[in-house]
Order: sequence, then structure tokens, then C-alpha cells
Amino acid sequence: RRVYNMKKRQILALALAAAMAAAAVTGCGAPSRPDGSGETGDTDSSGGSGEESKDGVVELTFMGWEASPLETQAVKDGIAAFEKENPNIKVNYTPGLAGSEYNAKLLSSAAAGSLPDVMFVAAESYRAIVSKGALWDITDQFDESYPLDDFIDSSRQIMEVDGHVYGISSCTVSPIVYYNKDVFDAKGIEYPSADPENCWTIDEFRDIAKQLTSDDIYGVYGLETVADTLNAQLLSNGGTRYNEDYTKSTMNSPENKEVFETIKAIRTEDGSAPDASTLDAVGMSAKQMLQTGKVAMLVDGSWSLQELAASGMNIGMAPLPSYGKVLTTGQAHLHCISDTSKHKDEAWKFLQFLSGMDYQGALVKSGLWMPNRYSMYEDDAVAQWYDEKVHGDSYKQMLTYFKDAVVDPTALQLTSQARDIIAEETDMYFKQDQDIDTTLQNMDTRIDEAIQDALQQ
Repeated sequence: RRVYNMKKRQILALALAAAMAAAAVTGCGAPSRPDGSGETGDTDSSGGSGEESKDGVVELTFMGWEASPLETQAVKDGIAAFEKENPNIKVNYTPGLAGSEYNAKLLSSAAAGSLPDVMFVAAESYRAIVSKGALWDITDQFDESYPLDDFIDSSRQIMEVDGHVYGISSCTVSPIVYYNKDVFDAKGIEYPSADPENCWTIDEFRDIAKQLTSDDIYGVYGLETVADTLNAQLLSNGGTRYNEDYTKSTMNSPENKEVFETIKAIRTEDGSAPDASTLDAVGMSAKQMLQTGKVAMLVDGSWSLQELAASGMNIGMAPLPSYGKVLTTGQAHLHCISDTSKHKDEAWKFLQFLSGMDYQGALVKSGLWMPNRYSMYEDDAVAQWYDEKVHGDSYKQMLTYFKDAVVDPTALQLTSQARDIIAEETDMYFKQDQDIDTTLQNMDTRIDEAIQDALQQ
């Protein structure tokens, strides 16, 4: 406790500088819509009908979310490239709501028959929207030139529902470990191996985190951000999230309990990790803590590489520590076509573009995504998207780690409410000292109720 409080006091001294730096990066005001209005609220997406102008140009409506300025600009750049290749098609893109608000809008639009022609669909909402009959069944559109078998296993599992496909997984993303090489160098600690065949164990990881920890440096952050990193840890320890048909939650198990208790012990017993309130108090994001050397290691999604690489920090990457099995999870949102679209042929052409080298490859090159097609892991394809300045010298050792990732159970669950339930209950355990057995039982009870509600709708 004394060491923890000392760190908080010392890091607080950086608050003003960090806040000023954050303001310089993020600016002020809400992100702008493509029309420059600055509004990102509920928007009309043309009801999925599409339009055809007098000069024969087909207009497709395309809806997504505002994930980050970098990602939104990448989408716009991709659309411009597609329109250049296909001058008879114009894509009207509307980014806006995100998270649960976006999912709710999509479900309500599906019920009203007013979906846009093409849209982002979060993997956790995909099956619920498919059940409404709102998405075009594209199973028969795949052929030898664009085979379904080219998609890596985790992506294909997400795409297929009872043997049918209603959307194309945008990419794959996975949780990994980032580390600040400068902190390792100053401590004289050897960098962790990027080779999954030589992966560190959770005990080795925990010991290194303690060695990296001092009065003004935390060894690690991110193990408690369960929405993005928890499932891989549970599966590595032999735990599960659901039964085989995803109709029952299986969180309350000895394997899962061990993972939760280990994560908490790294902070409360070892003193190696701050909690989220510490970051809030100093006005730093987790990535800023890593960049400034106040956190030595960060467990986060592979998508964070884009921002970290752009910062110019001396960054390293490694697989997640193993609890038993060496693995990470893979998932990503899908691109789907409304069943009511009047321009399905043009929309299908756009979907193929979104999963190809010109679009997906560009976002992989930036560090935001990883490829979800086996062909993009071939040497000649890797040469097109691999960027030494972004990916560093060890990233290629992790390619099979991403390609062979197990599907994230969140992407296959029957209710998107499960994510919120997990977050709420783990928050009670990590921050409010709720008993672990009560926490796990509450998860199962609440998730089972949410699943039954979803099945009855």
C-alpha cells in the first residue's frame, strides 16, 4: 500500500504536462461528419435503398462508427480509391455512433427495414441482426477467384451462421503485449521473445513485471481491461466462456477463478500495476503511460500499434503470457449488405474491395489491423503490407500467432449484453472487493438471463 501511494503521488506531478500533451493530440470538439457539420448523432442512412443518379452512377449508403480520427480517415481514403477504380459507383459514408449506441441503432433500423446498403456490424451483434433476416445472404457469392476458404479460421467462424455467410470479417485483431524498450534497457532486463514457440509463462511475466516496478514506474497495465484482453487469458488457462452452443454462461469455474485472482494479485500483492483510477487522476491514457515510461508493459489490442508507432516511441511487442496454452484470440467487426439494398451487385463489389490488399492491406500496413485471409500471410503479400518503421524487427515472428488465433467467444455470443455484464461484475471484483465466487456466479446468472431474453425475441 505504501509503495502504491508513493507512485500515485509521484505520477500526479506529471498530470498537468500530460493533460497539455493530450489536448495537443486530441484537440477539442466532436469529430466532424463527412458533410462538415460536426454532428455525430443519429443520422438518416437512406434506408438502404441506394440511389442512381441521372448520369448512371449508383450511390451506395455506407454506415460505420467513429472509432478514431485515424481510422475514419483511412475509411475515407479507401472509399476514394474504390470510387477511382469504379467510377460508376459513389459511396456515401456516415460515421457516427459507437459501441452499444451503434448496436442499438442498427437493431432498430433492421426492425424498421431502414438499414443502409453497406454497414459495419460488430461481431457481438452480428448473430442478433442475422436472426432478424435483415442481412443479405452472400454465401453463394464466393467463388474460385474469391474463395471462402481463404479466410482464416477465427474469421470464418465469425462469418458463418448455420452454414451461411451474411458478412465479411473486416480483418482480425488480437490482444498482445507492448513494452517500452527504454525501460527494459534502463533496468538491464532482456526483451521478451516474440516467438510464440518460446513464449513466457504467466509466472515469468509476473516476475518481470515486479523487476520493472519502482517508485515511479509500474511494471504492467491492461490485464484488468477485461473487454479486450480477458478471454485470451481464460482460454489459455483451459477456461471457457460458454457451453458448446452458447446458450449457457460458464464463467464460474476453477480455471477462470484462477485467472481473475492472478490478475488482481499482480496489482494488490505485487504492486506491479496501477488501477484505472490512477490513470484518471494523472490525466494519462494507458498508451501515454507506456510512451512516457511510467508503465513498462501494456496489454492491449493489436490495433494500438498504429497510434504507438506514430508516437515514435522505442516499442517492442510480444505474445501474451501463457497460463498453460500459448494463444491469443481473434475477432473484428464485419462488413454487411442490407437485404433491402437495391444495388446488391455494386455492394458486393465494395465488400470484396474492403477485404482486399488495397483497403485491408493499407490498414494492416498502418498497424491498425492484421490480415484475415491466408493469402495475405504469404511471403509476397507480407512484403506488400509489412512496414519496418511500424511493425519493427520482431513482428514477423508473431504472424502465425495472429493467423492461428482462436475465435474470441464474444464474437459468437447470442447477446451483446454479456459484455456489459462482464465489465460491471469485474469492476465490482477488481475495484470494490466483491468476493470472486459471488462475482463469477453473478456473471453466469445475469448472462443466462440475457441469453434467454435474446432467444425469446
